[in-house]
Amino acid sequence: MMQRRDVLKGGLAVAGAGLLAGSWPAMAQSAGSTDYRALVCVFLFGGNDANNMVVPLDETRHASYRRARPALALERSALVPLGDSGYGAHPAMAALRPLFEAGRAAVVANVGPLMVPTTAAQVRARSVPLPSHLYSHSDQQLTWQSALADAPGRNGWAGRFLERLVAEGVTNRGYSALSLAGSNLWQSGDRGLVPYRVSSSGDFGFDFFDPGGTDPLSVAVNSLLRETQVDPFAHTWVQMMTRSIDNQRILSDALSASALATPFPGSGLGRQLQMAARLIGARDRLGLKRQCFFTSLGGFDTHGDDQLQRQNELLGELAAAMAAFQAAMAELGVEREVTLFTASDFGRTLATNGQGTDHGWGAHQWVLGGSVRGARVVGRFPELAVGSADDVGQGVWVPSLAVDQLAGELGRWFCADETLLDDVLPRLRHFDRRIDLMTQT
Repeated sequence: MMQRRDVLKGGLAVAGAGLLAGSWPAMAQSAGSTDYRALVCVFLFGGNDANNMVVPLDETRHASYRRARPALALERSALVPLGDSGYGAHPAMAALRPLFEAGRAAVVANVGPLMVPTTAAQVRARSVPLPSHLYSHSDQQLTWQSALADAPGRNGWAGRFLERLVAEGVTNRGYSALSLAGSNLWQSGDRGLVPYRVSSSGDFGFDFFDPGGTDPLSVAVNSLLRETQVDPFAHTWVQMMTRSIDNQRILSDALSASALATPFPGSGLGRQLQMAARLIGARDRLGLKRQCFFTSLGGFDTHGDDQLQRQNELLGELAAAMAAFQAAMAELGVEREVTLFTASDFGRTLATNGQGTDHGWGAHQWVLGGSVRGARVVGRFPELAVGSADDVGQGVWVPSLAVDQLAGELGRWFCADETLLDDVLPRLRHFDRRIDLMTQT
């Protein structure tokens, strides 16, 4: 016989994952609106070596790059030319070339956390404030996700945007922040919003429960849900369980009519982005106009490892999954309504430590979508030479664009006005507000 303590212990962790979404007060919102926007973050955990992800093709600049990292430099002939931009992508990322050349993808050059516009000379002179805990994996992950270089770790810029753009009373508001990669700061707001975690398999945690079932577990759960609970712990648990069951039903019902013909790779990131695409396909059933999705790919911390082989595998997985996702957006007819971008802890040094590289600062990122001003490298590419004007040591690039500027450009496309941008991104006022990355219609 199923015991009360077994049900409580077995269901508590699963119920906790569903706490948020059912807790928002209900208010009608029309579904099927064309005014839909979604941001999708692909976070590359470990610090991607962007110096090998996008490389200059001209002979002079490529020769400088080769001199700086003889053991890791990619041959010019191996690079995948990106249109007439003058740059080539890592050969494992060939799947993104058609998107770039069709104007649906761009590279944002040398972006990273900054307090104010900063040069390498100012860093050496210690004449400007710097972000806290540079070169630390955990701290820089929080800084990227918060866009709060002076106080990372409090909340995320996507969460702050959602809290201001999705009214508190909107039905299913909790599903505006959906994570396919566990908890994260990027989707956590400063007014209580936290991401709702979804398995890439589509398992929302209560697939075992049948409200009308006669199996022992379903009978035991139903019995508990009907009881009046005096104990505060049990009362809270029943509330959480009820919300989680509601979440299971809402999302399962929404996904039941969201099928995709687009094939996705069976990799971890491929499965995450496939589920994100299916959830976007269910947008009308959920009735939301603004959503953010968090996905991730790990393994980029390539100290002294065989970086060439490892990065070849990782960037191949990344490009294949991103290309499939963009094809799915075309299938759904929402290419212009969905923008995907990459982010990472930091870049890595141009100089090598053998077969790997050390922690850096600025790095390049990809942005995909039908509203991207694509076929371009946006921003200023660093001079690929140790000791250059962009280098603060061993080829660590001082970012020429701040995370705030990238977040601001995406936020403006997300329909934030200038007042809201200053509220969500308090340091944006120190930088050029527009980087000409996105169309605004």
